[in-house]
Amino acid sequence: MKGVVWPLIVTMAIQALVSMAVFSPPVIAPAAHGDIGFPAAWIGVLTALTFSAATFGALFSGGIIARTGALRISQFSLLLCAAGIALISTANPWLVALGALTMGLGYGPVTPSSSAILAERTPERIRSFIFSLKQTGVPIGGALAGAIVPALIVIAGWRTGALIVGLACAALALAIQPYRAAVDLAHHFSRPVKPASLLEPLRIVLGDPRLREMGFASSAYSGMQACLSTYMVVYLTQRVGFSVQVAGAALATAMAAGVITRVAWGVLADNWFKPRLLLGAIGLGMSVAALLTACFNEMWAPAAIFVVSAVYGATAIGWNGVYLSEVARIAPPGKAAAATGASLAMTYAGVVAVPIMFWAIVMLSDSYAAAYVTAACLTLWRASYFFRVDRRDRAVSR
Repeated sequence: MKGVVWPLIVTMAIQALVSMAVFSPPVIAPAAHGDIGFPAAWIGVLTALTFSAATFGALFSGGIIARTGALRISQFSLLLCAAGIALISTANPWLVALGALTMGLGYGPVTPSSSAILAERTPERIRSFIFSLKQTGVPIGGALAGAIVPALIVIAGWRTGALIVGLACAALALAIQPYRAAVDLAHHFSRPVKPASLLEPLRIVLGDPRLREMGFASSAYSGMQACLSTYMVVYLTQRVGFSVQVAGAALATAMAAGVITRVAWGVLADNWFKPRLLLGAIGLGMSVAALLTACFNEMWAPAAIFVVSAVYGATAIGWNGVYLSEVARIAPPGKAAAATGASLAMTYAGVVAVPIMFWAIVMLSDSYAAAYVTAACLTLWRASYFFRVDRRDRAVSR
């Protein structure tokens, strides 16, 4: 455990700051949209651009990490996020779009890089716990964006607030330089990156039925997570009839539950449950929570809304660490970064595609309930893979 503490701190800090950068545009949107010339809904387009770029950044990162070094790529990711949010601060619509793409390219390789760093240093008995703890950097980054950026906007304006976030990313990239020798010692820039090697991560994941099916499941799970963070407040205020304060509190409850369970699920996976069976149970839980969310109406008490939101967040936000740990475990030796990158490309594809599907259903049916039910059915279908695998494994063992 002692040998993994410092790598864990470094990777959590990196994940927290790149996440803070990526989650800052939704926070600055109300103050920035007038200067940019877009309606506030532009943030949905920026999010799609960011995670589309993140999909490619994650997919092609494995081979580059293997040749350049995981910490060096993490430094590049921090600098790309800094550059992206600086471009957004210009308020030029074209540069804002370019900034979103740039941040996505920086965000994509961060988790594969951190997985590569920790996979080499984490004992098997605590792998799920460590990976889950590392993944709390993502909601922590979101919390930092929500807590700090509004204050920066009030004090210095949204442009300066965005630039300060970018400077924090750049500062961390420089601060971790002394640690690079211990992590990337065996890697050299002189080693060429062959174009064919960029597709190796995809071949690893699609060639292994376990990784492939888990990747498809992660698309549904991440889509459910995106639907929670994107639509919950709008749904509760515009269709259910609750105040913005109650809706915001429900979303905050979901986020808090997700932070706690990212660690709790890891402990359970390491000590009491098979990781893939636990992932199936988590998928079942988020499907039930989404179905209950579809039933919300003005007769529901806020306390009941908060309970369902907590279950929704505990499952839809909390699953990532166990999933990434299992990907690293199944991956061929020395290929954790490549397998993680391709798996995350499938994950981010869900972040882009499922909310678009959700919104299309709302537009066609004028029903958020129908959209939540559809997302729940999709997630339940993909979660069933984990139960089928467990049943097959038990049959083989007998």
